[in-house]
Amino acid sequence: MDQSPETAKTRRQTVDPSIGLPELPLLEPTRQQRADAVRNRTAILCAAERLVSQRGAGCVTMDEVACAAGVGKGTLFRRFGDRIGLLRALLDERERAFQEDFIRGAPPVGPGVPPRERLVAFGHRLLDEIEIQGDLLVAAESGAPGERLLHSVYAAHRAHVAVLLRAAVPVGDTDYIADALLGALAAEVVLYQRRVLGMPLERLKDGWVALLDGLVGEA
Repeated sequence: MDQSPETAKTRRQTVDPSIGLPELPLLEPTRQQRADAVRNRTAILCAAERLVSQRGAGCVTMDEVACAAGVGKGTLFRRFGDRIGLLRALLDERERAFQEDFIRGAPPVGPGVPPRERLVAFGHRLLDEIEIQGDLLVAAESGAPGERLLHSVYAAHRAHVAVLLRAAVPVGDTDYIADALLGALAAEVVLYQRRVLGMPLERLKDGWVALLDGLVGEA
């Protein structure tokens, strides 16, 4: 994902209390804005969400969103940078809640259980998110090749998985393994398995557990 004007947030390190190691850069809360800017942003996101739900993320243009929101196209581009930035802004609220859950939320996604259990829960939760908004995720990841890997969302997921891997498996190239594991949870891959191969969601969740156990062993 790219660092558009809307999504380029300042990163801050958190500490996983169950492990005691620096964990990841959370998305920062949106800064205080002028009332008219807030109204425009709300109108734009509501219009974009409505159009995406009606026609699919891949069929919505910036011109259509600006018209539906009643704002100038220049306002739209200044706020979100481009179409990909706008789609990613639609995902921000759910992603921020997800990050809050796996950093400070209830177990097993949050702290309080062994690292392997948290890795299992993380993968299952991400698969559920893709089930809900997979088309939007794929559209938001459709920028330049490798672009999504440079975005703060991927950095947060990668750091979280790597920290848990280091706690579960003290030796090995956990940075490489974290990337390999996240590759199995890419929205495009999951939608291919679900829609083209016809794999049920539970099969993907079982496969995630088997993949983890092959790397870190069963608890």
